[in-house]
Amino acid sequence: MDVFSTFRALVGRDLLLAMRRRSDLFTTLFFFVIVVSLFPLGIGPEMKTLRLIAPGVFWVAALLASMLALERLFAVDFEDGALEQMLLTPQPLFILVLAKIVAHWLVTGLPLVLMAPLLGLQYDLSSEALGVMVVSLLLGTPALSLIGAIGAALTLGLRGGGVLVSLLVLPLYIPVLIFGSGAVEATASGLGGQGHISMLGAILVLSLLLAPLAASAGLRISVE
Repeated sequence: MDVFSTFRALVGRDLLLAMRRRSDLFTTLFFFVIVVSLFPLGIGPEMKTLRLIAPGVFWVAALLASMLALERLFAVDFEDGALEQMLLTPQPLFILVLAKIVAHWLVTGLPLVLMAPLLGLQYDLSSEALGVMVVSLLLGTPALSLIGAIGAALTLGLRGGGVLVSLLVLPLYIPVLIFGSGAVEATASGLGGQGHISMLGAILVLSLLLAPLAASAGLRISVE
């Protein structure tokens, strides 16, 4: 089996397993929806204030929601022995890790991107700002999954791994948070968010090149 077929098979397997655990599948999305929807209720109907806080609220909610599922990224394969088999396959480990990250994003990140325009109506965002919101999340949430995979690999099998993952990856998430929310804020204020979007794209490319390799090294350390 060639590398592409292995990659596609592993993504399909992880998606199938995620569909069988629907509670895990919807936890991230429900958390995102609830957090974003509670702010208008708590702050009140002042649209100027809601438009001002919307970028930060959406991105903080997306960041926290993506962290909910990080602990389970490699844990299931570690518990049933599939991870050890992955380490023994002739295929490069970073390709297999990348496949698992892609599946993780499709389950936890893509639903957030699709729900963002609907939830953005609560904050009276313009159509242009909503469009930038979707683009920023489309670039930023894969970077969150890639960076989070490094922490998940390093803390695999440790007691209290969920807390350790948060401590490891949260500082690395800050640039994504800054540029993601900054893109929407700059667009809403009429300054244009192209620079922030470009930085998000650069972070995504850098994460795509380095994170699978770093996560692979972390998995070898954790399994040994």
